Amino acid sequence: MPNAKLLESFPNPNPGRDYVVEHVSDEFTSVCPKTGHPDFGSVTLRYVPDGSCVELKALKLYYQSFRNEGIFYEAVTNRIADDLAAAMKPRWMILQTDWKGRGGIRSTIRVNVGPVPPGA
Repeated sequence: MPNAKLLESFPNPNPGRDYVVEHVSDEFTSVCPKTGHPDFGSVTLRYVPDGSCVELKALKLYYQSFRNEGIFYEAVTNRIADDLAAAMKPRWMILQTDWKGRGGIRSTIRVNVGPVPPGA
């Protein structure tokens, strides 16, 4: 079961400056709740930190906690966005998942949190 308590953060080293942090995980796995087959995708997290930044080992362990979870693309993307927003409270954040093709269809799900600037 995915656990938001795995997420850790550290103080933003430059809280007076807006700067974009981007982390890409190319090895995300969850399970299709309809078929039980594994779903493979990548997760891109892009955010401007406020008081804290997400710690990468904790982020990796959190992502891995979805490995055996039966959850639809839309639900997993929104769950991760909600958990990260609660853990970091970023100024703005975009969480995007890109899923490998199944049956000839690839999917991209994107969640915006906060006032995301145009073109971000």
